[in-house]
Amino acid sequence: MWRVPRQLCVHFARGSRLSGPWNRPAAFMSTLLINQAQYAWLKELGLREENEGVYNGSWGGRGEVITTYCPANNEPIARVRQASVADYEETVKKAREAWRVWAEVPAPKRGEIVRQIGDALREKIQKLGSLVSLEMGKILVEGVGEVQEYVDICDYAVGLSRMIGGPILPSERPGHALIEQWNPVGLVGIITAFNFPVAVYGWNNAIAMICGNVCLWKGAPTTSLISVAVTKWCRCWTSVTAMAKDERVNLLSFTGSTQVGKQVALMVQERFGRSLLELGGNNAIIANVLYGPLHTKQAVSMFLGAVEEAKKEGGTVVYGGKVMTLSPVVTHFASLSEEEVFAWNNEVKQGLSSSIFTKDLGRIFRWLGPKGSDCGIVNVNIPTSGAEIGGAFGGEKHTGGGRESGSDAWKQYMRRSTCTINYSKDLPLAQGIKFQ
Repeated sequence: MWRVPRQLCVHFARGSRLSGPWNRPAAFMSTLLINQAQYAWLKELGLREENEGVYNGSWGGRGEVITTYCPANNEPIARVRQASVADYEETVKKAREAWRVWAEVPAPKRGEIVRQIGDALREKIQKLGSLVSLEMGKILVEGVGEVQEYVDICDYAVGLSRMIGGPILPSERPGHALIEQWNPVGLVGIITAFNFPVAVYGWNNAIAMICGNVCLWKGAPTTSLISVAVTKWCRCWTSVTAMAKDERVNLLSFTGSTQVGKQVALMVQERFGRSLLELGGNNAIIANVLYGPLHTKQAVSMFLGAVEEAKKEGGTVVYGGKVMTLSPVVTHFASLSEEEVFAWNNEVKQGLSSSIFTKDLGRIFRWLGPKGSDCGIVNVNIPTSGAEIGGAFGGEKHTGGGRESGSDAWKQYMRRSTCTINYSKDLPLAQGIKFQ
């Protein structure tokens, strides 16, 4: 049986301490949810009152200790010790060393390791899903579904590990072969956001691994326990700025806000590095009213701000508009013109996902065509939430242009070489050029 090098994938939990009511005095920490009987299942995931937030073959962490909270009741769950700069340097060094071993493992054997990761997630899918619900705030079925996405992409990656590769192209020169060779980029940095604390890492990690890369994961500080728990059960596992500027990170996959993503892109581009950006979305469709609590106080403030902005622009609050247990924002526009509706969809800066509900066959194909939706995900008669792992996931414009998960997204985790092999006794040049 093949075993993954212990330094193959590494993880940090790092971020700044939350301000305001999210900080609690030390005496309050005695009521950590992890110590309450109804949350005893957290310890079955390998979690403790204080958890080490760095894994690079062994667990550690010499940075600041943060506390994570349940957004439903604002109660503290547990604490996580984050990475220091020294932890980061040590981890990157170990990851680069691990890559020298991992890159030599045949792709189908790498797929076997990813299959084992999927099986490990299956064993704890209900408890991991419950943790996503508890720490991030999703309803339970969505929390479990997010872990299922990681399981599914592992299955997908196993098959892909026997299929990746380039074509053999016809050469214009006799006795020559023209081929495309695909090789891993090396070290892939993965920075994920709080809203999908498991699935986005899985999309990147599973595909990057079968392509022959090692991964460096930085999860969101407000979902640090999820990052730690996933790492413990996958057995694969500083700051955003450090990863973006580090030339040793060959590809940086960033999921987060457009504002931060723009800064990340500039820092990576400055060193001529590669970035894969999955940024803010603004989906055009009626919202699903099955919601969990908003994740942070900042999110609540943004909700109230959006309501006030809608009022200023002439909108009417039909129902709600105040801070409640559930508070989705549904914005409704009425129009009789297909052209106008399509224009509304496309006039925003984001371009992640969109959907139209219609039985008009002509309208369907106009919606999918060059004058239709300009989003990366264009649906018909289904909601914009959720996506199958077999297709590429990502958006256009300020959403970043990156693609993760299925289709040919694997190419972003590899570098392509066009190779010409001369097996003749002559040295002909391309385009028939002859030096006389």
